[in-house]
This record gives sequence, structure tokens and C-alpha cells, in this order.
Amino acid sequence: MGLISNGTTIFDNGSMASGFGGNLNFISKATASASASIEFTSGIDSTYKEYVFYFVNMHPQNNAPYFEFQVDTGTNTNYNQTITSTQFQEYHTESGSYTGLGYSAGDDQAQGTNFQRLQQFVSNDNDNSTSGFLHLFNPSSSVFVKHFFGRLYTQQSSGGEVYANSMFPAGYINTTTPLTRVKFRFSSGNIDAGEILLFGVN
Repeated sequence: MGLISNGTTIFDNGSMASGFGGNLNFISKATASASASIEFTSGIDSTYKEYVFYFVNMHPQNNAPYFEFQVDTGTNTNYNQTITSTQFQEYHTESGSYTGLGYSAGDDQAQGTNFQRLQQFVSNDNDNSTSGFLHLFNPSSSVFVKHFFGRLYTQQSSGGEVYANSMFPAGYINTTTPLTRVKFRFSSGNIDAGEILLFGVN
């Protein structure tokens, strides 16, 4: 059975009709192996209005660094664009002794030029990593600032407890200059292992 509105087919036999909704289009993948950082310097252009980065088992060399990103314009490689952001987190320990949901002070920026934190205190135990996604909107616009939001998950070890920790970063890059590159890294040490996949959204 279909869904038709004002003469236009929206659903046909349970599937979204052509022209509605968005498709993820694979652009590239980067695999870390004791890498200082991962940079995407191509594929981010005016082809799409939205880009999604998927993080798969990002494992740090050092214990408890932040996983973070920054962007730049043109052929610049300073990665110091101005960011205003917000961040909150939720967590739960394996023992059930500690749970929480609240604002994550110190993980945000107010017109700062630092790398933006996406996940905190990622453990370097062999079975630990962080995974999740980051959406970046209309990076090639020469009119609007560039919005982003994400969600990342990690297993975090601290104070004898093991946490399931979920972070919710969001904000905007305060420039109307088109963005051309994105860099991901841990705040200390290499990215020991992990994959980042880049998709464009139709």
C-alpha cells in the first residue's frame, strides 16, 4: 500500500519513493596503524550538503587521551578554525555503582581554536576503543557557518571502575569560508588502530 500526498507518491509498498530521503554515498576510508593523525584532504566539497564520518574501534597508543578533530580551509594546514561547541555525556559502570547524565564542562569551546573533543579518556587496554559518528553540514558554503554534531561511545577504565561512556558533541565552526579538510587525532600518542569512513548524504 502506498502513501500519496497531494498527488505525489511518498511511500510505495513500504519503501521511500525516489526523490525522498537521503542516501549515504561512500567516499573514502582511512585505516590507522600507529598513525599520528588521520586527515581527509579530498572528497569534502560542494558535491554534498552533509558529510558523515564513522569511527570504528579507534584505539589509542597512550592511556586516557581525548579523541578530537579540527578543520581547515583551502590548502591551509594549521587546523585552528574558530569553534563554539557544547558537550554532554552519560555513563554507567559495570558494577552499577556509578551512573550519570550531565553537561561535560571543559569539553566545550567558546570561540576557541583548539581541537574539538569528541570523546574523553579512551583507555588503551587491548579490548578498549571508541566508536561513533560525526555529521558535518554544508562545509562548502560561502554564506553560512558550519554546524556539526556527533555521538561517540567508549569503554573507559578509571578509579578501579570500567565505564560505558557516551559523549554528545555539537556546535559550529565559525567561518563562512568553505572547509576543505578535516583532521582527527588523539590528544596524546598515536592512533594505534581503527578506521574512519567518510560518506556524503544525497
